[in-house]
Amino acid sequence: MSNKIYHTLSLFDKWVQENNNLVNKWKQQEGGGDTLSRDQSQTHLKWCTSEFETLLRKIQGVPPLADHTQLEVSVVYNACVCFTAQSQFTEAELLLKQATERALQMAGNFPVASDPPVLWRTVLKSVENTALNSCVLYLLCLQWAIWLATCQLKMIEEFQEELTSLVETLPDGVWDDRRSKARGKSFDISLLVMEPRRLVELLQICTSIAQGAERLSEGHSSEALSGLQIASSLPAPRILVAYTHFLSGSCLAHMSRPQMALQCYRKALETDFRCVCALYQSMLIYRQLGNTQAEIQALHLLHSTRMLPSATEPALACTHLLSPSSLLRSQSLSSLLSVPSALSVLHNLALKCVLHGRVSEGVEHYLDLLAAFHSEDHQVHAEVPPLPRLTELYLEAGTALLMAQRPADCMALCDEVISTTLELLPEKLILEELEQRNEIRDVSVEGEDRVAMLLWTGAAYLLQGHCQTHLKDWKQAVIHYTRCINLLMKVWFKKRGFQPQIPSADMIVKEGTYLSVLQKLKGLSLAGRGISFTQTDQLKEALRDLQLSLQAFPECVGAGLWCGEVLWRLGRRRMAAAHWEKTWTFSAQSSLE
Repeated sequence: MSNKIYHTLSLFDKWVQENNNLVNKWKQQEGGGDTLSRDQSQTHLKWCTSEFETLLRKIQGVPPLADHTQLEVSVVYNACVCFTAQSQFTEAELLLKQATERALQMAGNFPVASDPPVLWRTVLKSVENTALNSCVLYLLCLQWAIWLATCQLKMIEEFQEELTSLVETLPDGVWDDRRSKARGKSFDISLLVMEPRRLVELLQICTSIAQGAERLSEGHSSEALSGLQIASSLPAPRILVAYTHFLSGSCLAHMSRPQMALQCYRKALETDFRCVCALYQSMLIYRQLGNTQAEIQALHLLHSTRMLPSATEPALACTHLLSPSSLLRSQSLSSLLSVPSALSVLHNLALKCVLHGRVSEGVEHYLDLLAAFHSEDHQVHAEVPPLPRLTELYLEAGTALLMAQRPADCMALCDEVISTTLELLPEKLILEELEQRNEIRDVSVEGEDRVAMLLWTGAAYLLQGHCQTHLKDWKQAVIHYTRCINLLMKVWFKKRGFQPQIPSADMIVKEGTYLSVLQKLKGLSLAGRGISFTQTDQLKEALRDLQLSLQAFPECVGAGLWCGEVLWRLGRRRMAAAHWEKTWTFSAQSSLE
């Protein structure tokens, strides 16, 4: 009899030692995580998981004994943490189910339901006020982690009372008390890969963050705000506390309290500078408030931050088994935390500078952007939100260069656009009206790209005409404007029930469509050629082009003013005065609108 007891105790100690060796090996590897690659860490984690599973099968191969409870729970806990860290939630939940069923057997009951919520409530009630209670609570802690990682927030809310009890029980040191009692029965105690108290603290704040993001996305900003403000005082890594401040700011922004939102975003950045989403949302609020200088400054800071080497690393990354990133996976939170890439921010910064009088600065940003586009072309296509196409960026940069009085550089970029697109253009392009919307499309299969290419080329010719105008080379200006006009004349419009025709001035054109852009380009190029003819005293040709320009693009104030100038020089002064009056009246009405 004594030999059998000695053999059993020796087997139990062997299992404890086997568990502890695995835990120590993992912690040793975790401590030297910087020297191991991600693949090596994952390989070691898979090996540990397999070994814990093997050990658990040995322990569960004998009838459930109360003396083995702590060891079995420790091994289940360790295996489940490893499974959860690898997003193998089905395997982890199966182990938890088996462990809770064995706990029921130890308590003298038998499982009657397979539904997880019912099973958990049954086992918690069965082991209440018994030595098994604390062990089951630690298993519930892992179930909480799985629910959170799989975005089952409603299940967490349903178990709020039990989870609150778990949080209140942990600080009492129940686990440590059981360990100290176990010291008298064994030469060693079973170790854990992650301290339950630390895990529960992580779960608390991660749950608050996930619930806050979900409530915010559902429009319950006030409710989300109160929960997040409480969560901001919880013990947690700085980045998670920063996220509570950030989400509080997002709630206030949705509640139309922009200044209070800015304070929360500032607090988030002060808590952890990696909370870049707070800087991005601050920029959006400055834009909403019309504070352009603050918006540009925020874009500068955002771009500088996104260019730092640490910006490529996830802010929630962690060397521990269960990191915040493995627990916070909801789509609502991901949307709120999303920030444009460095290239996208740089494009916004360049455009904003050019549009608000900081042209030289904007030009430098555009040139930096084009250089980055060429050096990182493989990354550009994955941008979210997507950047304009390279051709469009060339045209934007060319416009900025012309505004900065650098016509030669502008013409070089336009030449690049034309050489890329000209040979691909069709002899004739037909746009047709869609059935149910006032929009147009090209009837060919590759229609959209072909229309875009034609418009890009036309815009490049138009810019080159402007460059020659800037240089006062009127003959060359006429040549480039004519090329633009001839190109645009290749586009025909097909209205439902009619034959294709060249777009005319009496067509109702919806703003933002290809046809609207086409008419504007046509109007501007005709105006440019008309002004160039004026400079060479070809007044009849100038008047013809300026009048055609106003037909294609009535909002072109420059064409209206120059048309009055030509009429005056032709001796038709009453018509000139009437034309000027009409132009100024139209301009004033447009400004008011």
